[in-house]
Amino acid sequence: MYIGEQLIDPTDDRLRLSAQLGAKGIVIDTRPNRDVCNDDGTWDVARLKAQKARIESFGMKLEGLALDIGSVLLDSLRDRPKAEQIVARLCQNIRAAGAAGVPMVKYTVAMVGITRTGVTEGRGGMKCPTFKAEEYSADSDSRFSYWGTVLPEDGSGKGPSPKAQMKSAEAGGQILASAAGGISEADGWKAIEYLVSALLPAATEAKVRLACHPHDPAYPPGGLNGVHHVLGSLEGMRRFIALAPENPYHGFNFCQGTVAEMARDPTACVIEAIREFGPQKKIYMVHFRNIKGGYLDFREAMPDEGSVDMAACIRAYREVGYEGVLCPDHVPLSDVDPGRDRFFAFCLGYTQGLLQTA
Repeated sequence: MYIGEQLIDPTDDRLRLSAQLGAKGIVIDTRPNRDVCNDDGTWDVARLKAQKARIESFGMKLEGLALDIGSVLLDSLRDRPKAEQIVARLCQNIRAAGAAGVPMVKYTVAMVGITRTGVTEGRGGMKCPTFKAEEYSADSDSRFSYWGTVLPEDGSGKGPSPKAQMKSAEAGGQILASAAGGISEADGWKAIEYLVSALLPAATEAKVRLACHPHDPAYPPGGLNGVHHVLGSLEGMRRFIALAPENPYHGFNFCQGTVAEMARDPTACVIEAIREFGPQKKIYMVHFRNIKGGYLDFREAMPDEGSVDMAACIRAYREVGYEGVLCPDHVPLSDVDPGRDRFFAFCLGYTQGLLQTA
């Protein structure tokens, strides 16, 4: 088990910084990944090999890439021919990753973004995205949620508004929940089952692990705007694994913060999930992050100040034999650290300290 980073379009200097901070692995979260894309959106094997060699030249391992699934989940329900076109591209990209020696691709099942309802001040005035289900509105959703790789507003009024970027490629084909037309629990599972059944044969053939990020956050009973987050509970995660329980290429991008958001006792929920999915070898990478609060009412937090006992989580990962990468994620925003490099450096150092003392 070791520290690493999940980066978007990293420069050589940023990769040097990761290496100097002790990172052993890098996950490229760029969506779309233009460094490796052909004009039709398919990945080029030679360019993938070059990206992998670039990471390795800094003494780090390329852990995996983000699979840009676009609007395929919603399209599978509303526009099946379009969904099939996207699936064909995704399967080609998975096969290309395998041919280039990339061991994992990660993807999200979010159709309507990573929902947040506002921002609040944290330690020293840092800006922390929040989710309070009772305060949900379409306007707050459009301003404070994450859309693909588009960050939310920080509340200062100075940064770019995600509203202006929601139609961009970087928004990942996600739409406002109020515009989705309702997604029932049955439809949510139908879309996920379609995607897994379409991608898993290619991943199995290419020996590339498919790491699924669960729904962030858990939605209340009845959903929001008629949209249900079916992978917003441990029960949902169990049902997801049961789609192909014996397949070694079907598992999780285990977002610890997202799992913490599923319960009123975040530490107990995270440790239960680690102890259940870890021995099954279904945890392919970890977003090692914290929240303050819990189910339906939380804010994002630095790892040392949240509600989750991070040291206990490290011990649980060790107990179940997890040997992969721990990446910081969703660090708060600050005008004194606009690129968040110092915040990420703090997270890496904190995690490394826990690893050395566990």
